[in-house]
Formats: sequence, structure tokens, C-alpha cells
Amino acid sequence: MNPPKAPTLSVVPDAKTDASNVPQVLQPAGWPAPKGYANGMAADGRIVVTGGVIGWDAAGHLPEGFVAQARQTLANIAAILAEGGAGPEHLVRLTWYVVDIEEYLADLKALGRIYREIFGAHYPAMALVQVVRLVEKGARVEIEATAVVPR
Repeated sequence: MNPPKAPTLSVVPDAKTDASNVPQVLQPAGWPAPKGYANGMAADGRIVVTGGVIGWDAAGHLPEGFVAQARQTLANIAAILAEGGAGPEHLVRLTWYVVDIEEYLADLKALGRIYREIFGAHYPAMALVQVVRLVEKGARVEIEATAVVPR
């Protein structure tokens, strides 16, 4: 019996910018294209990492509702990336922690709109995890981000 063949990987540059200085989407040949995320990313450069970011504003207030908190969380991540010399196009991974996965699934269209408003059409590798609760009791979503800035 022959061992299974390793899948052929195709590397797809982000269409928005020069392929030589942004993360590359890794899409194994023959796999269905994911919607709203990437199966994998490859990048070379300086790593910018956030902690778990929630949707509070500069005064420490959380907005009401999942979508409003997700919007502010993504905006907070964009601000942290900018502080590190990165932009949304440098994102290689997002890990979402939510307290109610049904709340997330019920708002996919609105989440997609706010995601594109803040990060554009760049979709890094992503994971979604439902948790019992977050450290900040009123938080509905927390996101960790990893970006790679070209040297």
C-alpha cells in the first residue's frame, strides 16, 4: 500500500498589495475555498501580537450587544496593529472567543460588513472558540490577533 500523496499547495498573494511584502494565503489544491477566513497563511518579517482584545472604548465602557462589541474589538485591534507599524493586510491569524456561538452565527452578515469596513477584504487564518465566560463579565467577544510586518 502506498502512503497518501501530500496535497499540492497553491500560494495565493493578497490581491490588494504587492505579493512580495504581505502574508500569503495557503490554499491546498482541490480544497473548497473558505469564506471569510483562510486555511493557512505564510509570512516573513517582524511579528506583532495582541493580547485578548475586547470591545471597550478609551473610557473603558463596553457597548451593548454582540455586533457593537465586535466592531469596537476589531477597531481596537486595528489601533494596536497601527501602534506596532502593522495594518490589517499584515494579519496572519485571528482567534475569536465568544460566550455564545449562536449569537455569533445569528449575526454573520453584520459581522462580515463591519469586518470589511475595518480590515477590508483580507481574511487571515481564523479560529472561533465558545467559552463559558470572559474575564470582563460584560464582554461578549474577545479576539487575539497575530500580524507579520515585512522587514
